Amino acid sequence: MSAVDPNEKLVRMANQIAAFFRSYPQDEAVAGIHKHIVAFWTPRMRDQLVAHCGEADHGLDPLALTALKITPKAKSPIRDAVTDPHEQGLGASDAG
Repeated sequence: MSAVDPNEKLVRMANQIAAFFRSYPQDEAVAGIHKHIVAFWTPRMRDQLVAHCGEADHGLDPLALTALKITPKAKSPIRDAVTDPHEQGLGASDAG
């Protein structure tokens, strides 16, 4: 059994988030993806994915890639109450 590449796992998770937001207008989708990743991923996870995206064949959904590279101007469809998972009694990361 081979070990799963941690970058592949991060790409898969980011692509799942992008798939969820795909039905929203692009600016709201990007904002929602950005907000989710900032709220629920550790800085190390985010930095690792950004570094991986420098590779030619990163496999990341274009919406997720955009969400990682910019500070969105649109309002996210995610309620503000969930921007701090600790206040909601949730864990700091959805990696697992």
